[in-house]
Amino acid sequence: MTIRIVLVGTGNQGAAWAREFLPANEADGTVEVVAAVDPDEEALERGRELLDLPSERCYASTEAAIEEREADALALVVPPHVREPLVDLAVEHGLDLLCEKPLAHAMESAARIVQRTEDAGLKVGVTMTQRFRRDVRTLRRHVRSGEYGPVDNCYCRYATNARSYGTWKPERLYDEEHHPMLVEGAIHHLDLLADLVDDRVRTVFCNAWNPEHSEFAGAPNATVHLVTEGGTSVTYEGLNTVAATFNGWGAEHVRVDCVDATLALDGHELRAFPYDRDAEGFTGGTRFEEGTPIPLDERAKWGNAWLVEQFADWCSGGDAMETNARDNLRSMATVFAAIESAETGEAVDVPSLLADVETAAREV
Repeated sequence: MTIRIVLVGTGNQGAAWAREFLPANEADGTVEVVAAVDPDEEALERGRELLDLPSERCYASTEAAIEEREADALALVVPPHVREPLVDLAVEHGLDLLCEKPLAHAMESAARIVQRTEDAGLKVGVTMTQRFRRDVRTLRRHVRSGEYGPVDNCYCRYATNARSYGTWKPERLYDEEHHPMLVEGAIHHLDLLADLVDDRVRTVFCNAWNPEHSEFAGAPNATVHLVTEGGTSVTYEGLNTVAATFNGWGAEHVRVDCVDATLALDGHELRAFPYDRDAEGFTGGTRFEEGTPIPLDERAKWGNAWLVEQFADWCSGGDAMETNARDNLRSMATVFAAIESAETGEAVDVPSLLADVETAAREV
């Protein structure tokens, strides 16, 4: 079954959808883009050209596109803070939704979206792209295979030299006064780490800061410690002001310590380090190059192109996609718990935070 989609938003990330993610799925009949929407004429024209749409299927208004075109779903590639009215429009017309991350700009808004769409029986997916990278997905499969034993500990490092204005895109992030790293970057990293260890986060402790040599207005650096409901320890470094880039965006270092081996991902290379009783000791060290290389998995689509396919399969009667709205609400709760911890200096209980937000959403 081909899913008919209206693309809402064709500028910036929307252009990537029009150029890469949707054409790959149109080519094999997974989706049909029946209309494109953007109030900016230049962005809309760029989207029209990339999607090869006739002018009459391009709109400045989402409502007009819905009224004039037969559609099954909306792809919302718009800023999170303007998303809720579009969700209400989808509920009114019974349209499923695929949204760019995060689901909303605030926990309360995200909780309302989940409540309204679940009450309406709509399918809502969120494109948590980094979880579906080729290297990350290969690591996940091996961790979850059980071949290396249970997970004891997990660590992730993102460390880049982006201290000067405009070097971490988009430039507006340098002007945000609070937590650009946690909101824009860690939403992906903390999400994929919890998914790797296959457990929900129980508590979060975070330290976030902005050093004097930084040109950010808010905190571009954060270290976060998670403890899952099963007791697994997860440590995350998100750093934007180091002197040299060690692990930039998309090339993070991820280490998963299982009982029988450590699996390490670095710069898209995955290696295994089996436990060796004879090598025990607290001196020396193992270099990444000494590990056993693990080939990366093969498939036709990765990232958002694959997520579009998963969403279409779900809409056609298949299993719910992993990164559905409720799953994303839990990921958002982890991030907002980290923000609260950074501001209070206290560890935060994620299930309690989530329960409070959902209760407030039901009372609106």
